[in-house]
Amino acid sequence: MTVGNAGARRRQPSLAQLRAFAAVAEHLHFRDAAASIGMSQPALSGSVSALEEVLGVTLLERTTRKVLLSPAGERLAVRAKAVLDEVGALLEEAEAVRAPFTGVLRLGVIPTVAPYLLPTVLHLVHDRYPHLDLQVHEEQTATLVDGLHSGRLDLLLLAVPLGVPGVVELPLYDEDFVLVTPPGHRLGGREGIPREALKELTLLLLDEGHCLRDQALDICREAGRGDAPVTTTAAGLSTLVQLVAGGLGCTLLPRTALTLEAGRSSRLLTASFADPAPSRRVALAMRTGAARSAEYEELATALRGALRPLPVRVLSGEA
Repeated sequence: MTVGNAGARRRQPSLAQLRAFAAVAEHLHFRDAAASIGMSQPALSGSVSALEEVLGVTLLERTTRKVLLSPAGERLAVRAKAVLDEVGALLEEAEAVRAPFTGVLRLGVIPTVAPYLLPTVLHLVHDRYPHLDLQVHEEQTATLVDGLHSGRLDLLLLAVPLGVPGVVELPLYDEDFVLVTPPGHRLGGREGIPREALKELTLLLLDEGHCLRDQALDICREAGRGDAPVTTTAAGLSTLVQLVAGGLGCTLLPRTALTLEAGRSSRLLTASFADPAPSRRVALAMRTGAARSAEYEELATALRGALRPLPVRVLSGEA
């Protein structure tokens, strides 16, 4: 009986201790870990030491130059993250039950969608969901998906399909690509050009990591073009169209970007492809089993309606 009572009185780790340890396990650096969770370094170090005392094991191997996880720390870091994920899900579900479309919604958006769709998204949220605290994060696809899986982000707005387990896609629309050329180009201003025209063009692309770059390369391969060397790239579509205006080559733009980006220079021409034109699909993406999935599906439905004035083909929820 005495042993049982002692076990019942055993101290439990706190969420703050687990959060501090999980941050150190991720960053392997006290300063970076402390900054990531908004805690001072002394407080973080004290929390990890307190957790080691509570658990009765050494979690970290501290040296003057770096921090390493001990064998026990490597095993328990996985458990700590799982506990924190479950606590986050608990709080998220409680918030959703308490009042839908309230609290924080962390939306991740890719750079080739953000400037062209965010005005519509923000206007919709402001008018229809005034109590929703929308926080927007513009990042490339791989970083967004990691953020969704880790719980750093709640919902994504990006090009699909992702083909990622544990992610549900809510399709919004399809949009065609158009060819943007410098002045005087033989294809500039034409309609119904065949995809095969891409074979002989000097095509300018975004930097690696942008899904639009991969989509453009896929379109070229479908047109029968091999892997031609890429000598000039850009970090964003705004730079890309300026390179085209300067005569360095041609590029592909999604139709939603055309008015804003092509309007930056009078030295640009556009050409449209013959049907079926190369296109991309844009969707919202959420974690499978997300506590607020009903809200996200309702938001997707509302967003489809708001997108109808744009040059896109709005999809049904079953598309």
